[in-house]
Amino acid sequence: AWRWGGKGGQNVNKVETGVRIKHLPSGINIKVTQERSQSMNRDIAMTRLKAQLLAVAQEQRCEEIKAIRGDAVEAAWGAQIRNYVLQPYKMVKDQRTGWETSDAQGFLDGDLEECVGELLRERARE
Repeated sequence: AWRWGGKGGQNVNKVETGVRIKHLPSGINIKVTQERSQSMNRDIAMTRLKAQLLAVAQEQRCEEIKAIRGDAVEAAWGAQIRNYVLQPYKMVKDQRTGWETSDAQGFLDGDLEECVGELLRERARE
């Protein structure tokens, strides 16, 4: 605690109301002098310290998740690999190769050779 001076008159100049808290493992420093009582300043400082520690922990967790996921493709509109239309007509279209068939039921039943063959030919061209 220390005297912080400034606005507030004689009380803030004479009484040690300022609070400084340091979190040793992370090195985060919090300094609070906004209230006239040391206990209120201590409570505010602890609240701010907890908030900063939580933010640091969340940031580290996000980085860990990002490292685990790598360059995962986000599932967004327009990022489809294949379109299936079953009503009012039947069609399956592969967006990567442009291959399409009207035998949607056969494709869904496992007749994939034509689609896979087209994909392999497309990759061989690249």
